[in-house]
Amino acid sequence: MKPATDYLLHLADNALVLGQRNAEWCGHGPILEEDIALSNVSLDLIGQARLLYQLVASLKGGNCTEDRLAYFRETHEFRNYTLLELPHHGPLSGYAQSSMDYATTIVRNFLYSALMALLWEALEKSANADLAAIAAKSLKEVRYHLRHSRDWLVRLGDGTAESHARTQAALDHLFPYTQEFWAQSPAEAAAISAGIGVDVTTLKADWNAIVDAALGEATLVRPEVGGYVTEGKKGIHSEHLGFLLAEMQSLARAHPNAQW
Repeated sequence: MKPATDYLLHLADNALVLGQRNAEWCGHGPILEEDIALSNVSLDLIGQARLLYQLVASLKGGNCTEDRLAYFRETHEFRNYTLLELPHHGPLSGYAQSSMDYATTIVRNFLYSALMALLWEALEKSANADLAAIAAKSLKEVRYHLRHSRDWLVRLGDGTAESHARTQAALDHLFPYTQEFWAQSPAEAAAISAGIGVDVTTLKADWNAIVDAALGEATLVRPEVGGYVTEGKKGIHSEHLGFLLAEMQSLARAHPNAQW
């Protein structure tokens, strides 16, 4: 059971944390259509997280519930990629009037969705029938997420001098965090051995092809990466996750026995 639950939590935490981040654009989108689009993407991601947390709760039994998994675990217990917990600003220009940079959001959504479109498709063949069913549903959603973020990546990258510069800066800022995709965690290794998970490194060539094609169309330069590889999926996070969880979990922790 443990290989399954640890791996499922990694997938669920990814979806929940990015869903929470994208939801921060609600009411702040650059145009009304994008305000609604990102809200819908967030709902998709949180829906995926719920299904995965429910599956974990059923495997663990006892008093474990999806709410306990989302709202009552501590920062070090979360297993999401560090990329997904970063705030919406990166190297903003000195005259920027907002701490939220749409290029940063779009680049992150593109890099992650390009991975998950491949991973969910592979997980449709998981030995865990419940996970395979969740993967089939999630795949339809993430293909839209990928199309949406890719379209905006190209529009911004191949747009004005300002939009190009900000998108390239966001890419330079975020791309090194994608190294974590390919660094296998103990939970992933155990799930692969059990036939439940997928060796993500087998998807790297296809991910590179998706990314390189989009960057070429967007006239963006793929950054060189190296050095430190983040370990969010091992529970070692940036300082940003604690603040995100504090906001997300505050109401549930203030009223732990409330019935919604």
